[in-house]
Amino acid sequence: MYKTIVIEYSPKADDMALKVEEKANEMLQTGYKLITMSITGSAKAILVFENKE
Repeated sequence: MYKTIVIEYSPKADDMALKVEEKANEMLQTGYKLITMSITGSAKAILVFENKE
């Protein structure tokens, strides 16, 4: 099973990296592993997680 999450507007790379890391760690606690991500031209990130179980 997959889950997709959008991280809202974050124009600075350091801020974006921190938000991605926080969300990946949060989702790992609920059983989902980050498998891929994409950053849009509007400074948003799309994260795709897979259920580890």
